[in-house]
Amino acid sequence: MLLSLKPLTLASSPEWEPTLGAGPLLGIAVAAVALILIAIIGFRLHAFITLILVSLLTAIATGIPFDTLVKEMTTGFGATLGSVALLVGLGAMLGKLVEASGGAKVLADAMINRFGENRAPLALGVASLIMGFPIFFDAGLVVMLPIVFAVAHRLRGSVIAYGIPAAAAFSVMHVFLPPHPGPVGASALLGANMGLVMLLGIIVAVPTFYVTGIIWGKYISAKVAVEMPNFFGSIPDEKLAKNPPSVGTVIGLMVLPVILIFFNTGLTMAIKAGSLDSESAFIQFLIMLGNTPIALLISVLVALIVLGKKVAEDKVALEKTIDSALGPICSIVLITGAGGMFGGILRASGIGDAMSGLMSDLGIPLVIAAYLIALALRLAQGSATVALLTAAGLVAPGVEAAVATGDLSALGVACIVLAASAGSVFASHVNDSGFWLVGRLMGMDVKTTLKVWTTQQAFESILAFLLVYVIYLFA
Repeated sequence: MLLSLKPLTLASSPEWEPTLGAGPLLGIAVAAVALILIAIIGFRLHAFITLILVSLLTAIATGIPFDTLVKEMTTGFGATLGSVALLVGLGAMLGKLVEASGGAKVLADAMINRFGENRAPLALGVASLIMGFPIFFDAGLVVMLPIVFAVAHRLRGSVIAYGIPAAAAFSVMHVFLPPHPGPVGASALLGANMGLVMLLGIIVAVPTFYVTGIIWGKYISAKVAVEMPNFFGSIPDEKLAKNPPSVGTVIGLMVLPVILIFFNTGLTMAIKAGSLDSESAFIQFLIMLGNTPIALLISVLVALIVLGKKVAEDKVALEKTIDSALGPICSIVLITGAGGMFGGILRASGIGDAMSGLMSDLGIPLVIAAYLIALALRLAQGSATVALLTAAGLVAPGVEAAVATGDLSALGVACIVLAASAGSVFASHVNDSGFWLVGRLMGMDVKTTLKVWTTQQAFESILAFLLVYVIYLFA
């Protein structure tokens, strides 16, 4: 089935309308990305300053009015910071408690003894796959990193060898599997069967994770050297708690936020299915407890109770230990927020509309069109969710027409959802807040992050699409 596309307008500021054409807008976007790379890699200008400066210059160049310019910048910054700061801050506190109590060492030793040194990356990746089913990418990564660092420390290996499998696992689950918002939203727009999307998502996600997480992580870690980050402190073994928590206790603390978030997801889906009363205050209270920031807050409080006495003798020392977790991650939070600012300016400038216009009247198969549109939008403005939902909206009329004429099966519709999902993850770079989060959390500079993470995301996108396309041929 071929498709002629109608551009879908992306949301921008209600106070002004973009005036530049597609060519100038795309040229400005390319120049802005190039300027960021030159400033950070070539001139060693701090990423936080660079992103703010380039966001300002981009806003001026694209014609955003001076009276709304700062508002557009702070909107993108605040929207990203509002979620990232809570997740990273609470996750760092939880990680510090687990690490300082000796729990990270206990769990790392148990994993190494159970799976062996050679299979430690696979074990971390599989654990992340399971955790990644209900929990968002950034939250899951922050919760898992203390164990990743502990295993890397015990084995004296590269953090990339153990961190990339975990990050790739959270990525594929977030991109391809309901109940994550991207595939759920795209399924709703295209009228896809959610069960089929989930089944095909698992079929696509698992081999994609193995190739782009395990194999790529092993390969690139031998090529790139990265020093162990110090976000949770470098506490010598002799200074760890003499009576560390059990493996079961540590696993319970790590899984607690996952259970709460999964409970939130289940209740929300039950309400949508009509099985529960959405007006019930008790149900809404339970759903609130499973929101990611609240789930992490509850986990930190439980960890304080369970691990507090193992970490410090008195409340003052315990408070200082927790506070020490926040200092090292401040730079990560601010840089990630600035990355969100840059992506927000690109979206507000009309870059999404420009890219959609250029992709009109392609006359190519639906499944390929969905992938290419999502890929182009991902590269242009950074947000995977915007790229996915916009691509789904653009191909929706063609999908509806093909289903009505019997040219497209339910399996084919599910494949188109996953093709757009694959495109939306392609080559995360400087306009994506996730690029800065992963790079800084793993102690990578921009050049190294481009080599390691941007390449991984490109491989993940291409391999996943190839798997989806093979299934589509039999749909």
